[in-house]
Amino acid sequence: MKSYKMLIGGAFVAAASGATFETENPFTGAAWATIPRAGKEDVDRAVKAAADAFRAPSWSGISASQRGALIRRFADLLAANADRLAEIETRDNGKLIAEMRGQLRYMPQWYHYFAGLADKVEGRVIPIDKPGVFNFTREEPLGVVAAITPWNSPLMLATWKLAPALAAGNTIVWKPSEYSSASALEFGALFEEAGFPPGVVNILTGFGSEIGEHLVSHPLVDKIAFTGGDRTGQGVYELAARQIKPVTLELGGKSANIVFADAVLDDAVKGVVSGIFAASGQTCIAGSRALVHRSIYPAFIKALVAFAKTAKIGDPADPSTQVGPITTRPQLDKVLSYIEIAKGEGATLALGGRRATDPACGEGWFVEPTIFTDVAPGMRIAQEEVFGPVLAIIPFDSDEEAIEIANGTIYGLAAGVWTQSIARALTMSEKLKAGTVWINTYRAVSYMSPFGGFKRSGIGRESGLSAIREYLQEKSVWIDISGTVPNPFVQR
Repeated sequence: MKSYKMLIGGAFVAAASGATFETENPFTGAAWATIPRAGKEDVDRAVKAAADAFRAPSWSGISASQRGALIRRFADLLAANADRLAEIETRDNGKLIAEMRGQLRYMPQWYHYFAGLADKVEGRVIPIDKPGVFNFTREEPLGVVAAITPWNSPLMLATWKLAPALAAGNTIVWKPSEYSSASALEFGALFEEAGFPPGVVNILTGFGSEIGEHLVSHPLVDKIAFTGGDRTGQGVYELAARQIKPVTLELGGKSANIVFADAVLDDAVKGVVSGIFAASGQTCIAGSRALVHRSIYPAFIKALVAFAKTAKIGDPADPSTQVGPITTRPQLDKVLSYIEIAKGEGATLALGGRRATDPACGEGWFVEPTIFTDVAPGMRIAQEEVFGPVLAIIPFDSDEEAIEIANGTIYGLAAGVWTQSIARALTMSEKLKAGTVWINTYRAVSYMSPFGGFKRSGIGRESGLSAIREYLQEKSVWIDISGTVPNPFVQR
């Protein structure tokens, strides 16, 4: 088996305790690599390395343009290694090789974009209302950023944090999921190859239950950027609040994909399938609720089930595979349990509903693409995040009812709208309480457009111009140019 080490202070090292754990291939169910199991001592080492690097002239003393050049160099290395990293991600988390290649080949654009922004961060001169005073602002990095990422798209979701944080001049301690650490460590080697000073990017591997709280609470960590489930995110938020640390949280979703009567049926079917069965539903933006106008409800379900039945399930390393495995054993059990919950609630099973037994699935952790109809908005299957290939279809009769149902969860990450009416599209984009609204498309993202959630789906934005602001703090500077000091007992 391949043996990895974690990145601390510019060196690849074992855990201080020497402990390791195995990472498994979701398609074969077999372990294929060992990963260092970090403890609190390793957290202290990594955070200190990042804090030292933040103050060191090799990082703090270089210009913003030089930072941008380093990031561009990394982007070029990433592009050259994209296919290799995609294969590692597929082996480690079971995502489709076709999607991983697409993500990895597109990912360098995030680094090029934020490299370009690095020397565009500017303060302001304020025409202050105080005579004899010059006032201006500075935009400065926060310091050490703890980036905590999940297992479903580990390098992409890390990139959404690392690219703007580095462009702003921060240093990083990155804790990837224990289920998808191998690609992160391969990724980390490229930062060293690009010439980043030691300690600017550090990668801690291990279990969140063992080191997460210590990392978030560490007094030398200045900012938390977290992607994951809303319950864990709440815990991160509470820990950070004790020390008044800023956070960016990208959490769960129960996104509605709304199909109106005037939608192009075939396009809407493809959009709903993309929203829930792509990535085997293991994405925070999964369109896990399909809201369908009652007038087309039977025809839509018939077309959807027929199309979903054609999805090829099997080896994620095969470019023709369309539905891959569930990434972790615990998640497999969770998805299957929600299927039973839906049955118990009275939803009608229209497709799937079992662990896949197709010979193409081997010993992997697969769930059949599953569709439930006759779902009521208050059912658990319509309210709670399953994070698997399980779709709940809910009928509606009016635009107002669609909005009420779509907004009727604790989440607000994304929504889809399928209609040919521009008036309806604009109205829905205004009324839906979601950070992203797609019209006649789904799962589109870009380094140029902000991403984040409403309500319990998160705080802050990733990607786009908004993202770099999440990693900066503004300072106001006052300079007396009058040459006189006024009454010191009166506020000027």
